Amino acid sequence: MFVLYLNSTSLEEWLLVFFSLGFLLFLIIAFYNLFFHPLAHIPGPFWSRISGFPSWYYACRGDRHIWLWQLFQIYGDRVRPQPDMVLFCDPQSYTDIYSMKSNVRRAPFYGAFQKNRHEPKTVTVLDTAEHARRRKRLNPILLNEKSIRAASKFVIKHVERWVQLLTEDNEIATEWSSPANFSRKTDSLTFDIMGDLNFGVSFDIKEPEENPLKLTPFYIIQFLRFSYMMGRAPFFKFLHGMRPYGFDYLLEFITPPAVQRLNQFIHNSVSDRIALQKEQAEKPEAQRRQDTFYFLYEAKDPDTGRPAYDEAALRGESNQLLTAGYDTTATAISGIIFCLTGDPRRHQKLVDEILSTFESAEDIVYGPKLLGCTYLRACIDEGMRLNPSLPSDLPREVLPGGLTIKGEYYPEGTIVGNVPWALMRNQEVYGDPEVFRPERWILDESTGVTQEAIAQAKSCFHPFLSGPGNCVGQNLAMANIFITVARLLYHLDVRRVPGSTFGGGSPTMGWGARNKNQLQLKDIFGSGREGPEVQFRKRAFVS
Repeated sequence: MFVLYLNSTSLEEWLLVFFSLGFLLFLIIAFYNLFFHPLAHIPGPFWSRISGFPSWYYACRGDRHIWLWQLFQIYGDRVRPQPDMVLFCDPQSYTDIYSMKSNVRRAPFYGAFQKNRHEPKTVTVLDTAEHARRRKRLNPILLNEKSIRAASKFVIKHVERWVQLLTEDNEIATEWSSPANFSRKTDSLTFDIMGDLNFGVSFDIKEPEENPLKLTPFYIIQFLRFSYMMGRAPFFKFLHGMRPYGFDYLLEFITPPAVQRLNQFIHNSVSDRIALQKEQAEKPEAQRRQDTFYFLYEAKDPDTGRPAYDEAALRGESNQLLTAGYDTTATAISGIIFCLTGDPRRHQKLVDEILSTFESAEDIVYGPKLLGCTYLRACIDEGMRLNPSLPSDLPREVLPGGLTIKGEYYPEGTIVGNVPWALMRNQEVYGDPEVFRPERWILDESTGVTQEAIAQAKSCFHPFLSGPGNCVGQNLAMANIFITVARLLYHLDVRRVPGSTFGGGSPTMGWGARNKNQLQLKDIFGSGREGPEVQFRKRAFVS
């Protein structure tokens, strides 16, 4: 009889049974998440406490950081944006989560940025011991003065050519150039720099000639956006667990063509760079091209003394350095210039410091004199505070034994983190968090900027993260930013196109994005952006 019933059941009836069971399962899970889950007492939106789909929805839109900021305004400095996650917005929780001794590891989210198991990246390694081993190899390469000074020579070469191109269309040297989208100009500069440092060749996308590689920054953004949406998906933890069982092939199948082109570009570029490295092996060290890839290729494992990276590992690390270094540095420079061109008084104050400190552009090199420019450093820090390269949370998974955050215990498996966009706008810490005010970083007790006030501001300021997961390329990034901003403002007047609000907020963009003086960022595990719309003019008195 049962067999006869199965045979007689129509497809529509089976679908009804299937969806009824699915809906019942959803209700059971939702009921558990609302009332019996260990995090049930944490405040948050109703739908977010029962499902991870609202968080994923905002990740797909690119404004998840704004949504999280809104939640902090509504619920306080602790929210539950999805059933297994608690995010915070205060300095104490930051220390508890990201310190060296915190009982956490990277969340499965990071696995979305791993192309496959054969080309590992340090940033995507979840195991804490393995991550520590990889950082032990990378730190001497990217954090030492020798490699930074070597890299800065390549940075200067590109910045000088870039500055020349910015005013090349000026018929009269003293006139303003045509309006330009500064983010696109910065993208071309930082991509050429990172390409030169990682692959031994300048791809010259900043040059005016036609060049098929000019689409590569677009491919990088598509890679970040696609990987970010995958990593934020409620079902990604399950998919990530399927990697040993063929998920890599499925991921490759659904990868957008633009991302596939980027992967092929990096594969070919690393092969060419390895060939160049082998050609130079017979030359004395002083005659070899000492870029970032050189130091990676020559690195030795501190424990075994053998080469630290095979070819697959070189592809993975080069991929990481190109995508991360290009986007984060470009975002920082674009954000800083957006803020400066919107504040003529502070802009001029910075120009005065640069022109009075350096006798010529050739003096602007990585070193104590440049790093000692107090107002320049303050403007850079303030620009990065308002325009974080990674605006949303950098999630951590609590390990067995749990974690205490601000005196409250969170069990194993809880995903925790801070949200840079919200943390660096903490009203209690900054007072006027939406205002571009570099002076908040400079000691001046006559204006109320005390050591205590600066320390308080720094407690929420972590543009490169901190602890064991901090950005390994932060010294190189800062050298790039210092050199670019200083040389740009030494050579050229820069102004916002009169009346332009391109790249800023507007009333139609909703709560949290209405400020026209704030560069609007797209949250893609990076920061997509447009603007500001600027013009350039050569300084007549600068040789």
